[in-house]
Amino acid sequence: MTDKRTVWGVGTSRTIRAHWALIELGLDYETQPIRPRTPGMDDAAFVAINPRKKVPVLQDGTLTISESPAIVSYLAERYSTDTTRLIPEAIEDRARYFEWQSFITMELDATSLYVLRRHVDLPSIYGEASVAVDTARAYFERMIGAAAPDVAAGGQYLLGDTFSGVDILMQSCLFFAERYKLDLPREIIDYRERVTARPGYAKALAANNP
Repeated sequence: MTDKRTVWGVGTSRTIRAHWALIELGLDYETQPIRPRTPGMDDAAFVAINPRKKVPVLQDGTLTISESPAIVSYLAERYSTDTTRLIPEAIEDRARYFEWQSFITMELDATSLYVLRRHVDLPSIYGEASVAVDTARAYFERMIGAAAPDVAAGGQYLLGDTFSGVDILMQSCLFFAERYKLDLPREIIDYRERVTARPGYAKALAANNP
């Protein structure tokens, strides 16, 4: 493993996850600022590392990895320290980490928010689907409402008082939820304010929107 790291991708709620994890861990890296649905996606150098043509992609030395939850967890596993730990060490706490990761990426992101992304923002590609949009909105609000008591009871962050990779994933979803004017419980709004107050978040926003 070398010290050279590159993130391919900017400008989305998925790409910010990679930038934010790197910034929280204090790691140096370069950015290839390509955006979805632009000519850069067909650049030969990018297609060579990810034929699926999706961002973000992380190159860390000889390792190339895509899928933002996997990138965040990989960085947390490899580069966490005693002072900055983005994934727990204890088995029970790791179970909670992966429970949150699954809930956020599947129930909130894939099942709800990405339906809105497709049919509200990109109907020219995916078509109009008003029933699917209404159902996705209702499902997100039900799921985030069910999660609110656990968020409130857990501490400052999802895993207590230690910021972790699942907070990165959650906030990227809450950013989208705000954009779509989805109703959020007070506990979730308070949590979002704590997370976005972190200096690392401001730096990640800037890195994700060069």
